[in-house]
Amino acid sequence: MAEHDLSELEDRITTESAFTDDLLDEIGQVVVGQRYMIERLLIGLLADGHVLLEGVPGLAKTLTVRALSSALGTGFQRVQFTPDLLPADLLGTMVYNQKEGTFSVKKGPIFTNVVLADEINRSPAKVQSALLESMQERQVTIGEETFALDDLFLVLATQNPIEQEGTYPLPEAQVDRFMLKIDVSYPTEDEELEIMRRMARTDDPPSVTSVATPDQILKARELLNDLHVDERVEQYIVDLVLASRDPSSHGLGELEPLLEYGASPRASINLNLAARAHAFLRHQAYVTPGDVRAIAMDVLQHRLVITYEAEAEQVTAADLVERILNNTEVP
Repeated sequence: MAEHDLSELEDRITTESAFTDDLLDEIGQVVVGQRYMIERLLIGLLADGHVLLEGVPGLAKTLTVRALSSALGTGFQRVQFTPDLLPADLLGTMVYNQKEGTFSVKKGPIFTNVVLADEINRSPAKVQSALLESMQERQVTIGEETFALDDLFLVLATQNPIEQEGTYPLPEAQVDRFMLKIDVSYPTEDEELEIMRRMARTDDPPSVTSVATPDQILKARELLNDLHVDERVEQYIVDLVLASRDPSSHGLGELEPLLEYGASPRASINLNLAARAHAFLRHQAYVTPGDVRAIAMDVLQHRLVITYEAEAEQVTAADLVERILNNTEVP
């Protein structure tokens, strides 16, 4: 890319990405800390990818998603996943009008912009899989009719750790539909103190006002296509993904007995898109290896299937991603 073109692109990105700072600040008025989680939610929104949040109850996962939707002024629906939830409760169903003798479609809560699938792993696989078509194809079939979802459509799902009582592991096909999986951690001591001071009150908590629009998000998605990604950065992304599939060919033979399956080609696509969004949030006109490394854990960890040997040695998928990152040459 010519220097003049890059300079012009930098000016455009700086101007068009300014609204993301307003979003982060506005959400920060309600959510204490959790900057990492908030940024990753924005990356998913910008890169048009669904996000899975994992953490114990009470870490502001639901609050953050609701705040993000309010700050954007988008349609929002929260669906509480329970063991007795049915696919029709999520997607919609055909309703019979006895007076007219006809059927009509009653659309479910998935017909909105931002869907919060709360505690998604509390429901059995048949309900989880009901999300597949809508997440991947951006459409829903009810009866014999197929309905397209909005251009701005995002599933943000929360789940509790699998070892907690009453949870069902997500099927691999479902997990792979999520661009990012974020492990939500406990707040620091200072953040905990601030949370207590804000929330241990009987009056209404702080509210979020709309500081951006869905059109700005859609326009930003188009701009992501213009961000410059050097061929060496593209090769770096592919090297990381291939190292998860064939560790021995990438100097990581010790990982071979620990990995059952590596990341799919969807991982390469999502890592590229997420790295672009990460650069956009930092008002950059180009993607650096640092952008790739910053987002790689969230894109890759849920796509690796570890062996029983790895489980016996208490090695997690995140540990393997860390080793791949540390042993893959950075351009």
